Amino acid sequence: MSDRPPITQPGLDQALRSAARAATALATAEPATRASWLRAIADELDAHSDELVALAQEETRLPQARLAGEVKRTTFQLRLTADAVEEGSWLEVAIDHADPDWPTGPRPDLRRVLRALGPVLVVAASNFPFAFSVAGGDTASALGAGCPVVLKVHPGHPRLSDRTGELVLAALAEAGAPAGTFALISSEEDAQAALRDPRIKAGAFTGSIRGGRALFDIAAGRPDPVPFYGELGSVNPVFVLPSALRRQSETLSGFVGSYTLGVGQFCTKPGVLFAPRSQGMLDELAELVGGVAPARPLNDRIAQGFTGRLAELSELWQPVREGSHGEDGLTPSLFATTIDEALNDLDGLFEEAFGPASVVVGYDDPAELVALARRLPGQLTATVHGDEDDPVAPELLGVLAAHAGRVIWNGWPTGVSVTWAMQHGGGWPATTASVHTSVGPTALRRFVAPVAFQDVPEALLPAAVRDSNPLGIWQRIDGKLTPPA
Repeated sequence: MSDRPPITQPGLDQALRSAARAATALATAEPATRASWLRAIADELDAHSDELVALAQEETRLPQARLAGEVKRTTFQLRLTADAVEEGSWLEVAIDHADPDWPTGPRPDLRRVLRALGPVLVVAASNFPFAFSVAGGDTASALGAGCPVVLKVHPGHPRLSDRTGELVLAALAEAGAPAGTFALISSEEDAQAALRDPRIKAGAFTGSIRGGRALFDIAAGRPDPVPFYGELGSVNPVFVLPSALRRQSETLSGFVGSYTLGVGQFCTKPGVLFAPRSQGMLDELAELVGGVAPARPLNDRIAQGFTGRLAELSELWQPVREGSHGEDGLTPSLFATTIDEALNDLDGLFEEAFGPASVVVGYDDPAELVALARRLPGQLTATVHGDEDDPVAPELLGVLAAHAGRVIWNGWPTGVSVTWAMQHGGGWPATTASVHTSVGPTALRRFVAPVAFQDVPEALLPAAVRDSNPLGIWQRIDGKLTPPA
């Protein structure tokens, strides 16, 4: 482990001033250049993985294997984003050449491309100290899009954040990135002030509904409102159809494993299970939950908040298995209710519990599931267990697709693959911007905006929209999607 002191964080104004100065250089840098910066960060993190994991263990209570895997996920995410930046299709290039005979009147020469917004404030998360923190997905996609990043570290892992920031800065400097490309800030007050500052052009956040809503309101209430991408809260409901009862034990064990994974501190934890009403099913679930060993949450603050939420759940619903909080950590809790009772208090049912707790809702008629699904608040995920010939399945899937960013069939929501097709987002309160994802290369689109160039000479155009196509990327030319020559 390094004996060097933590990096010296610049004052807020210095960080913003440097980011603003660097913005044009980043926005106009060649995609291959920006990609090289991301790969340099990934290489640096991989080279110091053991040191970082040890620091993370000290500050987060997460196990070594989980943290080592998260470092690999983080560096893979950086490299996949780099590949996407170079590939270029995310720029949505469209070229319409001048056409005097265009049906709506003579058409000028138009070139449309997505451009970087400018400096971005990223507020790091607690539950993924690598993948959603200093060098996580928000940082990767903002830098890849050509935006400087001012990152507010999470107080749950400050030494890890400082060391990771030190490595990121070293990698960027070695790779030739401009000064001001990346900076850390520490306090909530600085984060709020940064989001109000006109030099910040977008914000990204993963955390509580309360904290995210406060920042969202700041971003929206500025004299010049800016986009704010917050991932806030989701209970990720699971719907078990009668046809799934043929594999009941497999389904129930999968559910318990999913909602207790990582001490229930995943944003995709299934917090509600809708299943055919059955005392036998509850008894089996109680036995499964009782076999889960205690585990320690990220920190005492999270444990205290979860304990308070458990007290609320105990007042709302019938306990099936009451967990405990001891020296070894938390044991999971499970509650039960009927669909009629749930319909009378959907706000209580769909309020997230950040920890190992879930609610089983018993139903009699599968048609009740569709009616309830229509009233779902926005979710990151919704899961259905059943057979494809189940009569209610098509309608239920269609309704859920209107309320959740990812709809899962006979699987579990915990585990978010970093890939082009991933949608990690959803309507309020899951996120503040349901049309975007915070995971996968498509996350680049959060930090760009379209601009069209009209009748601009070829030599003065951005490389992406030139007829010569020096970047070798896909372009839509006169309405036809065209591969590079």
